[in-house]
Amino acid sequence: MTESAGPPHSLTEEALLRGSDDLLVDFDRAYRMFQEFVGGCRALFDIGPTVTVFGSARFQETHRYYRMARELGGALARRGYTVMTGGGPGIMEAANRGAREAGGRSIGCNIVLPYEQKPNPYLDRTIDFDYFFVRKVMLVKYSLAFVLMPGGYGTLDEIFETVTLVQTGKIRRFPIVAMGRDYWHGLFEFISQTMFREGCAEEGEVGGLLITDSVEEACAHIDRLARTEG
Repeated sequence: MTESAGPPHSLTEEALLRGSDDLLVDFDRAYRMFQEFVGGCRALFDIGPTVTVFGSARFQETHRYYRMARELGGALARRGYTVMTGGGPGIMEAANRGAREAGGRSIGCNIVLPYEQKPNPYLDRTIDFDYFFVRKVMLVKYSLAFVLMPGGYGTLDEIFETVTLVQTGKIRRFPIVAMGRDYWHGLFEFISQTMFREGCAEEGEVGGLLITDSVEEACAHIDRLARTEG
């Protein structure tokens, strides 16, 4: 099932961000953003306890990270979680596939881009968004944990915005798991050895962050924090 939470493409994010515009046009956009929020809420309100998995669309079925995400999706589904992704190929497909194979619920929150991305075939429900910021709000609102698999700029964008929300107290003890130790090693080394040293961040500001290669450890971490926080 595919649902659209967004406005027609003539009024999307690209048009919004290109510069000053007529006030009435911007008011119309604001109304359509509101419609997208409402559409997202209507589409996601009943999905139950949900874990969102982020990661690259570029990994093929034979890649070890694809296999890891597929195993993760199945493990989360067997623990009673809905598995939500961006709905595309690669890591997203793998996590959705694992959830579907385990008999769980599989959701895709797709962002509409100038180049079309075909939804993967393992989705029970697909919701299309035109505005990245609306999609981000929906992902945080309806997820109780994020799993960060290896990915690119979009993956980093999602996770750093979420980490900022945790650091500033906008959300409480939100479990975040980074899987793929060798992939993320350089990033977390920069955070611990440069950002901490320079005082731009402090150790312990972001609770609930785990780095692991173990699906079982990732799921146990999510259970321990998400199930007990209420």
